[in-house]
Amino acid sequence: MDTLLRLSGVIDAVSRLFGKFIIWLVLAATVISAGNAIARKAFNLGSNAFLEIQWYLFGAVFLLGAGFTFLQNAHVRIDVVASRLSMRTRMFIDIVGILVFLLPLCWFMIDFAWPIVKGAYISGEMSSNSGGLIRWPVYALVPAGFALLGLQAVSELIKRIAFLHGKGPNPLLLGGHDDQAAAVAAHTDSTVEEPK
Repeated sequence: MDTLLRLSGVIDAVSRLFGKFIIWLVLAATVISAGNAIARKAFNLGSNAFLEIQWYLFGAVFLLGAGFTFLQNAHVRIDVVASRLSMRTRMFIDIVGILVFLLPLCWFMIDFAWPIVKGAYISGEMSSNSGGLIRWPVYALVPAGFALLGLQAVSELIKRIAFLHGKGPNPLLLGGHDDQAAAVAAHTDSTVEEPK
């Protein structure tokens, strides 16, 4: 289990790295959008490439950030139902969800998207808009994003199994495990009985 937890830590570090990277993509999209608007209004200049790069950056933020969002436990949950269940039951539901739904979906999307990326790269597919951009980089975001989400799903699966075996902190309460010392302390405190 220790080896798997180390693997989980490496995957979490990769997700955090992408989380920090996509912040800069948001800034880049904002600057490009503002610059494009100023150029259009003030100088009557415009470019479809500037519009398309904004879409590409938005797609990158959304797709490349999915794994980081999972790490931070920021995906939508049905808390009204989940709050009534025991923590053990919630862990089992997450494990089944990851194994039965999330990992197969990630595999399907990568398998489905890769031939499209490859075909666009080989053909040099371009946007149909005048002055538009090449298409394969934005297509490549789909398999890349789902690969990152699938990796984080493996990490979350390991953490949930470790919690059920008493070898790790509760991954649902810690929101991303940024502070490992706090995570270990929380786990230790939760296993000590309150004095009567």
